[in-house]
Amino acid sequence: MENSNFRTQYKTKPQSNQIDYSSNLVLFGSCFSENIDKKFDYFKFKTTSNPYGILFNPAAIEKAISECLEKKIYTEQDLIFYNGLWHSFNHHSDFSGLYKDEVLNNINSTIQKGYNQLKSASHIIITLGTAWVYKLIEENNIVANCHKIPQKRFNKIILSVDEIVKILENIKRLIKKINSQAIFIFTVSPVRHLKDGMIENTQSKSHLLIAIHRVISPQTFYFPSYEIMLDDLRDYRFYKQDMIHPNQLAMDYIWTLFKNTWISQNSEFLFTEIDAIQKALQHKPFNPDSEQHKLFVSKLKRRIYKLKKDANIRF
Repeated sequence: MENSNFRTQYKTKPQSNQIDYSSNLVLFGSCFSENIDKKFDYFKFKTTSNPYGILFNPAAIEKAISECLEKKIYTEQDLIFYNGLWHSFNHHSDFSGLYKDEVLNNINSTIQKGYNQLKSASHIIITLGTAWVYKLIEENNIVANCHKIPQKRFNKIILSVDEIVKILENIKRLIKKINSQAIFIFTVSPVRHLKDGMIENTQSKSHLLIAIHRVISPQTFYFPSYEIMLDDLRDYRFYKQDMIHPNQLAMDYIWTLFKNTWISQNSEFLFTEIDAIQKALQHKPFNPDSEQHKLFVSKLKRRIYKLKKDANIRF
């Protein structure tokens, strides 16, 4: 047999402008971006993730970034009351709540935080999930979340490639006004949106992929999460039981390739040390009162203190 390798592996190539422990990272987008953020958080990088909650379509991400940059102040007129809760059509349901003032305070505080983080970000990572959007009929506005409101109040449409290109270019333009040095990393979520239909999901992902590649520039990059999942990990054993979301094995693999591409080798020592400390923190002792365990804890505290003191790593 000429080729006994039954996989098509993605070969990593380190990029310029890499991420290290001095970097400030901001992530926007789908649930895949949340999974990547968990990895960054585990390794103690400085990150802010999704000030508006999980967002799936480019238009919703554009609106979130635009409102953060203009420091929009939400009022009662920006909310709707449905099924016993206050909601924002521009936010994930995590922001919904029983009490209007609490919802507004939560939204407005995260907008201010989002502005500060975008202004100081070294890298902005945006994960696009779908090109399908829902327009609220009475206002003709694209929403980020329908909040289980009856679908008859919405029109479902797909954004064209040209529309997505315009959105992505505007995102870059808006951010560069306050942060000209920011590096943009776009990726397409490997999560399959099968509720739209198999063909419709492929059409949607295709629009996103083509649009991203049209906006690549010296400060704008693409990381192939989607291709790694579909071509490198071409097997259902890498999916959760729903056969839609990547499982932990797949996420760990994609993260490793992202690390090899985007995280500076100069950070390798800190990266390795933090990983060792995190694993030690998860250790469950057989006898917490033993001298051996007390010594273990004492050494671990010294290692954490040294990281905080020497490298300003938060624990």
